[in-house]
Amino acid sequence: MQENVRPRLLVVEDDYENQKFLQIFLKRRFDLEVCDSSESFDQKITQSKFDIILMDISLRGKKDGLQITRELRQNDKYKHLPIIGLSAHAFQKDKDNAYNAGVDVFLTKPVSNDTLMDTLVKTLEAKTGIKA
Repeated sequence: MQENVRPRLLVVEDDYENQKFLQIFLKRRFDLEVCDSSESFDQKITQSKFDIILMDISLRGKKDGLQITRELRQNDKYKHLPIIGLSAHAFQKDKDNAYNAGVDVFLTKPVSNDTLMDTLVKTLEAKTGIKA
């Protein structure tokens, strides 16, 4: 009998409190890993295969979430990987910048638990056929 394999989610979030909450909440439906910078992201994405990414747009460090997303979209290996953008910045220009960088869906913080989970599950299934 095959074990039920859960989709792999990479959470890119630099706020420690948000990381902890997301881990507790999202582990019900996903196997997840967390990184907090472009440097740790580069390490995770090359070491493991992920089915979907939850990307904080305004990361501290060398690159923000927009730059990381642009780079993923230019890479044949990752260009179809579903990316949910998450940001505390809710202006139209922030939303436009996120979609122009290549996110599939853009959510603003604070986001309700139900909305976040529904968005992850629906985007994953629509883009990959994988059910969470």
